[in-house]
Amino acid sequence: MGAAQLGFSGGEPLVRQDLAELIAEARHLGYYSNLITSGLGLTAAKVQAFRDAGLDHIQVSFQASDPELNNAVAGSRKAFEQKLAMARAVKEAGYPMVLNFVIHRHNIHQMIDIIDLCDRLDADYVELATCQYYGWAFKNRAGLMPSHAQLITAEAEVDAYRERLAANGSRMKLIFVTPDYYEERPKACMNGWGSLFLTVALDGTALPCHSARLLPIEFPNVRESGLRSIWYDSPGFNHYRGDSWMPEPCRSCDEKGKDFGGCRCQAYLLTGDADNADPVCSKSSHHDRILAARRAADHATTGLEDLTYRNTENSRLFFRG
Repeated sequence: MGAAQLGFSGGEPLVRQDLAELIAEARHLGYYSNLITSGLGLTAAKVQAFRDAGLDHIQVSFQASDPELNNAVAGSRKAFEQKLAMARAVKEAGYPMVLNFVIHRHNIHQMIDIIDLCDRLDADYVELATCQYYGWAFKNRAGLMPSHAQLITAEAEVDAYRERLAANGSRMKLIFVTPDYYEERPKACMNGWGSLFLTVALDGTALPCHSARLLPIEFPNVRESGLRSIWYDSPGFNHYRGDSWMPEPCRSCDEKGKDFGGCRCQAYLLTGDADNADPVCSKSSHHDRILAARRAADHATTGLEDLTYRNTENSRLFFRG
């Protein structure tokens, strides 16, 4: 079918005991393979085993530039030191060091410190990705979304640091990803529904994006259907292909070939109807909900202790003694 890349993501893919076996099969099939991990549960021996199995790329994620905040968000008192050790182990194994920091209102003020840390680690690529509001992040949006002023300051700091790196001949690349909520046009989500990506969940459900399961749509399962049939013939993957499904203002918009109506999951979360235009778009009749979220972020006073954690132990351990 022409697929070229196979990624192992999560959740946390390291919980799979057969990960090295899966990597070896990906290499056997000719895929470029990559692993996105928190680094928790990783060891130098596993890094080498994955290298031997044929893994092409590893990305390690951090939550902050300091141990206290990083560990609070990660849910482990030893997370920060473990991540540092595994980032170095990845580099020592011959991989490029690719680091990811999820940016939100509680760490966006650390931008310079974060990049300084990456520079000291001799990182090759750094993704500074401001939080996108799906799943647990959507539940915690009021406590995570940075203010507009915070975002402007952070972008300026990244731009200035990028100039210094270039002047010093550094090869480290900085990628700054702004949240959709501060855009006036939606992103071309997944390059269009059922256009480029196919995600297989743990139970075998095939999805056109990581978040699609929240939609009231029935998706096929690889245990019951072949990938060719899933990709080309399943109602789930054909649901939002093309533009015949689009209502106004998308249907007559001259930009629909660029953004494909935006994100279906975001439209569903914010309006209750996945057919609607992504409210990020200023042409959407629901754009006021994005503007309201921005105003709320400008006046938010929530702290880490106000967040709802996927693992309830996080709150108890770090904020209630």
